[in-house]
Amino acid sequence: MSRETRLGWIDASDEVPVARQCALALVARATVYAQRSPRAASEADLLLCRLIDEEYTRRPFYGSRRMVVYLRSQGEVVNRKRVQRLMRQLGLWGMAPGPNTSVRHPQHKIYPYLLRGVEVTRPNQVWSTDLTYIRLARGFAYLVAVIDWYSRKVLSWRISNSMDAGFCVDCLEDALSQYGKPEIFNSDQGSQFTSDAFTRVLKGAGVAISMDGRGRALDNIFVERLWRNVKHEDVYLKGYATMGELTIGLAQYFAYYNGERPHQTLGYQTPAAVYLSGCGGGARIVDRFSGALADLPAPLRCAGESASAEPGQRRSAACGIDAA
Repeated sequence: MSRETRLGWIDASDEVPVARQCALALVARATVYAQRSPRAASEADLLLCRLIDEEYTRRPFYGSRRMVVYLRSQGEVVNRKRVQRLMRQLGLWGMAPGPNTSVRHPQHKIYPYLLRGVEVTRPNQVWSTDLTYIRLARGFAYLVAVIDWYSRKVLSWRISNSMDAGFCVDCLEDALSQYGKPEIFNSDQGSQFTSDAFTRVLKGAGVAISMDGRGRALDNIFVERLWRNVKHEDVYLKGYATMGELTIGLAQYFAYYNGERPHQTLGYQTPAAVYLSGCGGGARIVDRFSGALADLPAPLRCAGESASAEPGQRRSAACGIDAA
């Protein structure tokens, strides 16, 4: 059933809250509330969110303790409780393993990670998704995207002023309708991606579901690199003020990213060209839990790489992990 049909079910005058209607209809509240501005936040919190966002983009291994130290070095008087609250609000947590490093729904099923030791050799073999925080002049938004691992092409994206599952489902459905289906779809264990609404779409399409282990953000490294590029090459430079400006700006950036921006690990081809041709992309995914590269088939090692090399890294077909 199309998104337009489901949007038609929403009735603001109904006694059922609009948020509940959106959840039942599997549509993003941001779509319904398109004319509304994001909820205002205090100037102090907005400043801290911007500082946290910039530092986390540079150093995604920072948890709340290190972030407190960083903020104090910038002259901000904060305690850890406040930083924890803001990082939760932004959907951020440090990469390092530890207790309660990710927020997941206790009743949602968690699927195993399927990409250990896998060599990505063709488009639509592996897709993945993730959420990130995007700052605005007077608030913030959330961005979700679906990316093809072989070509690094952004297949679909959506923004929302809330972290409900609806806009993530909408993004996934758009990617499936435009590009067919992948063999494996990977995500983290966030409640949006473990929700029945999201996984039901994947299971209905016959896609194998893979989820990162807790505290293992590098399992989704290509989307993490995408977020770094989006923020440093577009969001931080332009300073979007409204959701409307952000939508237009991101549409322009992703068109550039897919069709014009050369990527080093793609032999300076564009993601769109590699996706279309099926040549020049790929990734070698080393099993970090095997204890040694010697346990892997030879094609999964980079040329000249010995069995004593550092395990656990995602490597491009050109033996470099840098997605730029």
